[in-house]
Amino acid sequence: MATGIRGIRKTRPAGPGPTATPGRPPLVRELLLVTALFLVYKFGRLFANGHETRAFHNADRVWDLERAVHLPGEGAVQQLLLHGEGLIRAANTYYAAVHFPATLAFLAWLYWRRPAHYLWSRRVLALLTAAALALHLLLPLAPPRMLAASGLVDTARVYGPSVYGATPEADSMANQFAAMPSLHFGWALMVAIGIIAATRTRARWLWLLHPLLTLLVIVGTANHYWFDALVAAALLGLALLAVPAPVRRHRPPYDDLEARPPVPRTPVTAAAAAGALR
Repeated sequence: MATGIRGIRKTRPAGPGPTATPGRPPLVRELLLVTALFLVYKFGRLFANGHETRAFHNADRVWDLERAVHLPGEGAVQQLLLHGEGLIRAANTYYAAVHFPATLAFLAWLYWRRPAHYLWSRRVLALLTAAALALHLLLPLAPPRMLAASGLVDTARVYGPSVYGATPEADSMANQFAAMPSLHFGWALMVAIGIIAATRTRARWLWLLHPLLTLLVIVGTANHYWFDALVAAALLGLALLAVPAPVRRHRPPYDDLEARPPVPRTPVTAAAAAGALR
């Protein structure tokens, strides 16, 4: 009887409520879906081949436009990297080896730890990649390393490692005339945004160094113009506007009953108990 007078503990309803975290999508389906997206983009870019004349004409226009709006020359960044052969090799390695693995690791971590943010990030990346592919087909663009007017060094060809063949004609597995937009930068920026949105530590802001370093690498190795990164950022912004972000759900300060602090109990006297039964 005293227990009844002291109060009854409320139990949470069984089953997922309106604020329950969404479950993970099937792993095999997601693996197939992500693989298909990568393959569609990889082979879709090949359709932009065969437009070398337009690609070099567009490159001249982009180069002139950057100078007209007084953007800093890409050569200034490259000169910093060319101070040491080890530094330029590290930049080439970063360009060749970090892009895909970092994005896949980001999606894998979100899948296991933040399913709602995984779905959001995967949709944003898919939309960004589709928009980039369309632009690659509509606007073939030779990278600055191929543009004689730029005076830049093709650092991957000279110092290695390189992800491209010696000439565009010899490289049958990649389209070297798809410089705009830069998905190296677009994906890196989304990785940083996704981790910042999905985590709470102060250190999460350090992930902004990833797109910053990627920007310096793609420009310094003469694989992309500044405009390639600006267009990628603009397309990413549109994709973020189009895909609703996960709703942040605040957990209660005590997630289970056992973790709650004990409630002070007032001793029940015999007179109070008799009065409660009347």
